[in-house]
Amino acid sequence: MNCPNCQTVLPDDAKFCYACGKPISAAPAPAPAAAAPTGPVELKCKSCGAPLHPVFGEMVMSCEYCGASVSLAGGNWKEISKHSMLAPKLTAPDQALGVVRAYLDQGLFHKHAFEESKVVEQRLTFVPFWVVPVSASTTFQYQDIAVGVGSTVASIAAAEMIGSALGGGRRGGVTVFPVMMGGGAVNATRAGTVSREYEYPVVAVKGMSSYQPHDYTFGLSERSFYDPKSVPTGAQVLNGDLGEDAASHAARAFVTQLQAEEAHKQHHMVSSLNTQVEVSEAELLHVPIWYFLLDRKGQKIAILVDGHAGRIMQTVGNTP
Repeated sequence: MNCPNCQTVLPDDAKFCYACGKPISAAPAPAPAAAAPTGPVELKCKSCGAPLHPVFGEMVMSCEYCGASVSLAGGNWKEISKHSMLAPKLTAPDQALGVVRAYLDQGLFHKHAFEESKVVEQRLTFVPFWVVPVSASTTFQYQDIAVGVGSTVASIAAAEMIGSALGGGRRGGVTVFPVMMGGGAVNATRAGTVSREYEYPVVAVKGMSSYQPHDYTFGLSERSFYDPKSVPTGAQVLNGDLGEDAASHAARAFVTQLQAEEAHKQHHMVSSLNTQVEVSEAELLHVPIWYFLLDRKGQKIAILVDGHAGRIMQTVGNTP
């Protein structure tokens, strides 16, 4: 080592500098390394500072005190800037069961179907959905049957006219046959386009695939900022285990399927499809959904009721 005063080279264990006589202070011992935490890392709400307690596997969670939400992305928790909800209009079980009764008893041959059923389970849950804005444009080709048939009919009619003009029969003992005139084939292939804007909801809980809408639309125009005070007593607010990136990929797939279905509705003879999809930043939406499990003559029926719109959302099982 060197003397800090005169820079003379000294032995490592020197107490004084033999050149200038200055005492050599011992180098401070390195601070012990901080022990790694053994307990769970505490996560606090970035909005109000209240503790958050994520369950293993959860990637989306809401603060039960202020309603702010965070998501896990890239190994770090980040605040969700857009978090909304649909306020429940059916807050009591009897209100929701009235919707179920009307659904089960519809039709002349299904009267009293509700009375024949026993409610095995019921609950109101605020289910998280990622609402993904999607712009989609699909170009497709299809076969225009009318053009093809019209071309064939026109060819036959032209042949008949030519045959008639030539006599079409025997003249002076000579048989005259109709002559088919060749011409360019009529191409019946046509092109079409389907362009639409979506706010597509993707359920944020992997184990709740039965809650995933296909052709059902939530009343998104009536959504408001999420407020935990608007959650009725006894209702459960679920966290999610599906991140925004995965939800965006799922929305792409769902919308691509819807675009294909719409093209086939417009034209049955679709031969090729090409869909371009663009997605924007998603929004977290909590929707009040009533779940009823009924037993009707030994058959289980699960019915989901949109607690905001008061409509049947999904059914699983044998229903009327």
